[in-house]
Amino acid sequence: MITLESVSKSFDGGATHAIRDITLEVATGTFLAVVGDSGSGKTTLLKTINRLIEPDAGRVLIDGEPARAVPAHDLRRRIGYVFQGIGLFPHMSIAENIGITPRLCGWPAAAIRARVAELIDLVSLPRAYLVRLPTELSGGQRQRVGLARALAARPGILLMDEPFGALDPITRDALGTSCRQLHERLQLTTIMVTHDVLEAVLLADRIVVMRQGRIVADGEPHALFTGHPDPAVRTLMDMPRRQAARVRALLEERGP
Repeated sequence: MITLESVSKSFDGGATHAIRDITLEVATGTFLAVVGDSGSGKTTLLKTINRLIEPDAGRVLIDGEPARAVPAHDLRRRIGYVFQGIGLFPHMSIAENIGITPRLCGWPAAAIRARVAELIDLVSLPRAYLVRLPTELSGGQRQRVGLARALAARPGILLMDEPFGALDPITRDALGTSCRQLHERLQLTTIMVTHDVLEAVLLADRIVVMRQGRIVADGEPHALFTGHPDPAVRTLMDMPRRQAARVRALLEERGP
């Protein structure tokens, strides 16, 4: 579904290399998590897929077709994108926010209304919220609306850039579970950028680890857990295990 062939991107006149010679294939139906330190190139990689950023070298293919063969705005309407900062339009109602992409695609008004109602149910929010403004919702509720908006035009691909980073742990866990369920229910191909390794392990079928603009590890969570030749990757992937061990120690210390 998604192919990157030797994709590179630099900024500041070539002084800053965001991603370097990235080659990556993502099969249809995969849930891929991209993890790494801040500045490792995760978001740049994600944005090259829907042409929010144009690579300096290499090419991106969507379902076998070069991304540049399609006008950027048309491509983005076929690919759902969930922003880190949610990015809802503050002056629009929740219904208008969810329906914006179908409207831009020229859907009839009745079809938009039906799709908006379907999606508000899908992300487990009351239909009464459709007339509200984004400021009247909590952070978790707004992120659910952002997810609904990303899915509005029935895309086959969903890109998520740190979608739960600003949320409290309970809301974050609930939304992560919802996203995985929607991924399976809607048969999506999903790429999620996250700095949370545990989140990646629990949600993804496959994890890519980036460092300094390059992919340094790529595999199923279990395979990366069992060992990797790169010491930094081993340390990163061992983090959930260390966290679980600390929790067990606390429970044993306090007793039943």
